[in-house]
This record gives sequence, structure tokens and C-alpha cells, in this order.
Amino acid sequence: MALYLAVDLGGTKTEYVLADETRELARVRGGTIKRMRTDEGTADQNFIQALAELEKKSGLSIRDVARSCVGAAGITVALVTDWVRKVFAEHVGGELILVGDVEIALDGAFFGGPGVLVMAGTGSNVAGRSSTGRLTTAGGYGPALGDQGSGARIGQQALRDIFIAIDEERETTLLPAILKLWDLPGIDELVGYANRIPSPDLTKLAPVVLACAEAGDAVAQQVLHREAEELAHLVRIVINRLRKDDPRPDWIPDLAFTGSILEHVAPVREGIVEELRRDTPALKVIPGMVDPLLGALWRARHG
Repeated sequence: MALYLAVDLGGTKTEYVLADETRELARVRGGTIKRMRTDEGTADQNFIQALAELEKKSGLSIRDVARSCVGAAGITVALVTDWVRKVFAEHVGGELILVGDVEIALDGAFFGGPGVLVMAGTGSNVAGRSSTGRLTTAGGYGPALGDQGSGARIGQQALRDIFIAIDEERETTLLPAILKLWDLPGIDELVGYANRIPSPDLTKLAPVVLACAEAGDAVAQQVLHREAEELAHLVRIVINRLRKDDPRPDWIPDLAFTGSILEHVAPVREGIVEELRRDTPALKVIPGMVDPLLGALWRARHG
């Protein structure tokens, strides 16, 4: 029985699946092992602990793994890739496939075939694969340069729109909700807290924005609507590139979603589809959320 290890290496968590040719044998979620997000000692500890849990749940040795696939953002960064290769060589058997998180997410949706995937969680990205196998992406440049529709971007834009509303003397329930979340007494303290270095974790504001939008707050609704429009624009860019690469003039790639924002913030997900169907009414959307870990497992099994 051949064993395969799939790893989805995220900025805040890392997920693992140990499987054979047909079945998942154990699944574990652990702390991040991304070296841009944590120190080497913590990454080592998180990785070793996760492997121990996989062995305990499965009753099998990680040393017997035939092939692993790790999907991670930042695979062009030596700090990330060098550490991953080192610890896998030390603790895991078999060969290692190291690819971008975009690729395992696409494989989780389309299993090597064509399509477009929108990813939005802490950050965001849009990726597509043509029928000829060409990979193309848009966005994904980090919070300072983009990350449209992400948790960080929603939080940042909500803060900016709050202060536009203040200047325009409009009421918004976002202001008291964020003051309560951050335990701040007033506007002056919010200005100082939001501008501090290092900056606060703006992703924590996304659930607040959603709650206020669902309760009817116009400022919060506009934040989510605008982020959906901006992500939809990136999707259009990717779709247009893929269609140029396909011999069928009427071909439209299927669309899939993954990431915590697209799973839990329905106005962003639904807003993207609504915006795209204005000019592409035949667009097919795959229901539910893609599990990138299954893409990593598919690639580990197929090499």
C-alpha cells in the first residue's frame, strides 16, 4: 500500500492529509509552518507535532510515505522553500513535490483540467488554467498592493469608509461595532490604533463588517459590494486570457471558489457571480468551496 502526504501550507494554519491510493487515512490541522510568518523553532515544533498526530491517527509511519505534495504561497522565497525541503528530508519518506497554493487549489477544483478559481481569505488571488494547460493569475500581490476581496482588504476599506462617513456626517453602525471589538473609547483612539506600527490584524474586522451589512448598514454593504466588483474584475482578466488560448470561440471556463471570505461572506461571493453574469450569463459556477488539500493529494498521487 503506497502512502501519500498532502500539505496545504497557509499563513495562519497548515492542513495535512495522509492517504493511500483511494482513501484518506488521517487529517490534521496545525499551526503555520510558513517561515515568513513564524520563526524556525515554532515552525519545527508545529510540523513535528502535526506529523506525530498523523501517525497516531493512522497507525502508520510518515517515513513510509512514497510521495508528498506541499502547496504554499511564496514558493519563490528561499526562506520558505529551503526550510520545507530540509524538514521533509529529515522527517518524511519519499519524494517531495513543492508547488504554489494556486496550483493545488486549481487541482482541487478541476483535477488538472481547465477552469478559473477565485481565492479570498487573509489575502486573495485569481488563477486559471487553459485547456492547453497554461497557468495564468491576476492579483495576489499582498495587502499593500491588492488582495481585493480579502479579509485584510475588507477591514482596511471599512476603516477608510468609516472616516469618510464621519467627514460627511453620516451615521454607520460600523464605528461603534469596531470600537467595541478593539475595546477603544472613541474616534481619536481608533485613529491611533489603526495607524500603529505594526498595524493591527485587520482581518478580524471582516466578520464585523458582514454583521453590520446584514443588519442593513449602508457603509458596510458598500464595502462588500465594492470588494466583490474588484475581485470580479480580476476574474474577467483571467477569463479573457484563457479564452484567447482556446481554439473554441464560445468556450467559457467554469468558475470555482475557495477561502474563508468566499465561504462565509456571501455578499462578496454572490456579488462576484452577479457582476460576471452581466456580460457572461452562461458562466457556470461550481457549487460549494474547493478544498485545496484535495488538490495537493491529487498531485501527490499522480506525481
